[in-house]
Formats: sequence, C-alpha cells, structure tokens
Amino acid sequence: MVTTCMHPLATGITLECRTSGQPGQPLLLFLHGFPEGAFIWDELLKHFGASYRCVAPNLRGYGRSSQPSAISDYRAKHLVDDLAALIALESTENRAACVIAHDWGGAVAWGLANRYPKQLQRLLILNSPHPGSFLRELQTNPVQQAASQYMHFLRRPDAPALLAENRWQRMLGFFQNPDGSQPAWLTPELKQQYREHWDLGVHGACMFYAASPLVPPQPDSSTEDLQDIRGLSLPDEMLHIPVPVRILWGDSDIALQPALLNGLEQWVPQLTVEHLKGCSHWVTHEQPEAVRRALTEFLKQNSS
Repeated sequence: MVTTCMHPLATGITLECRTSGQPGQPLLLFLHGFPEGAFIWDELLKHFGASYRCVAPNLRGYGRSSQPSAISDYRAKHLVDDLAALIALESTENRAACVIAHDWGGAVAWGLANRYPKQLQRLLILNSPHPGSFLRELQTNPVQQAASQYMHFLRRPDAPALLAENRWQRMLGFFQNPDGSQPAWLTPELKQQYREHWDLGVHGACMFYAASPLVPPQPDSSTEDLQDIRGLSLPDEMLHIPVPVRILWGDSDIALQPALLNGLEQWVPQLTVEHLKGCSHWVTHEQPEAVRRALTEFLKQNSS
C-alpha cells in the first residue's frame, strides 16, 4: 500500500512523500523529474514495498512540498541537502540501498552521489545527464544546444502562467510524440492526475531551470552570452561518482542526445549502461517493466 506523509527536514524544507514498506527496512529513494511528481513511482513502490522502505518525495517546489519563491533557493546544493536530510530521517543506517532518479531528480542524485557517497550504495539513472557530459555537450554540440533551447522558456518569469493556460496545454505538450501525437500511456486519468498536481503550483518547478548555470547558448545571443556557458568549468572533484551506477537510457529522447553518454567512465568508474531502443524521455511511463527489472537486478549486485 502506498501512503502519503509530510517530512519536515533539517534544511527547513518540508517534503511531501509517497511511501511504502516498513520503517527500518533498507531504503529505496525515488526521485522524479520535470514536470512530474512523486506519483509516477507508485507501481514500483507497491512492488518493492514488501522488502524495502520506499520513499518518493515531491521535490522542493513540487506538489505540497515547500515552494520557496527565490531562485537562489533552488541551487543544486540546497536540493542535494534536502535528499541527504531525507535519507537521514528515513534510514536507520543513514544510507539508501539505491537511489532511483529521472530527469531533474537524476541531476540532484548525481550531486548527492558526489557530495554524500556514503549515504547511498547504488544509483539508478533514467535519462538524466551527468553534469560533466551535459556541460561538454552544451558547450560544443550544436544538436544538443538546439535540443535544449526549451530551457530558456522555462527560465522566463511568466513561464508558470503560460504553462497553466488552456488547462495546462503547453505542459502536456512536453509529453507529445515527435510527430505531435499523444502517447498511448497518457490516459485521460493520468492527464487529470497531472493537472491536479500542477494546480498546486509550478513556480518552484520552473525555478530548477532558472537556478541552473547549465543552459545552452541562444542562437541570437551576444558573444558575451555565449561566453557564459563556453567559459564555464566544473572542477573534477564535483564530477566524480564513487558508487556503482546503472543507467537506463531511452534512445529516442529528443531533448537529451545519445552523445551525453560518451566518456562517462572518466567520472563514473563503476558504470553500466543499458539502451532502451524506441523509448523516449519518459522511461517510467513507457517501459515500467524495464525499470522494475533493472532495479531488481541492480539490488542483487554486491556493492561497497
């Protein structure tokens, strides 16, 4: 059974969490991306709750979790600290057996694994680029630069209001197939669940983009603007991931290009990558069985 609870954290933030399993069991932490919510993990929570304490928070800025108003409140360090505090609250060992993360949840999870590696044994990533390869591709790859242009819209102050127009028509558009058709998994019931989730507020969700320095140069931007991203560098100590990582990657993701997987071994020495052919960005919705299988296999592997 999946239940909902509110977790006040040491960071001063309260996270609304979907949970299953008993406290004291090994912890699985599930992290959603944009524009999703904790409910996308419900089937996995039901499946793994017999053996694990499963926790899926609505990240800061989403749902009934705290929604600070300032851009600075959504810097990566604060998002990572929320997760570290949640693990400390939910695990008697102060350690997650695995963190499972998609999209923006993955971006925060990469940071967690780098800054607090003792708080997780494994990391399962679903279509979320490592910050080192994402920076590289945004600086040098015109295809990825073009694919990421949507980020500039989401950084606009009026983005939340525009997204809400016509019963969230623009937001639902993020789920469309490349040909503009609606995916089969986006049922009327799921649409309504998403609309009710977004009705609680999406300002914080957009702030993830506003707070990030990893944005593509715009085609019409000035030389100075281009230098902002091209001159950015991340120190190696911020990129190293010492825990075992498994990546499930939908190869038909139009926003995240396959080149993002190149060269990851320099930062992630314990890495396994599985390609999901024909799968788009929305891996959890499109191939839930693949995610469940991969997590089951991953949990059986030994790790330090």
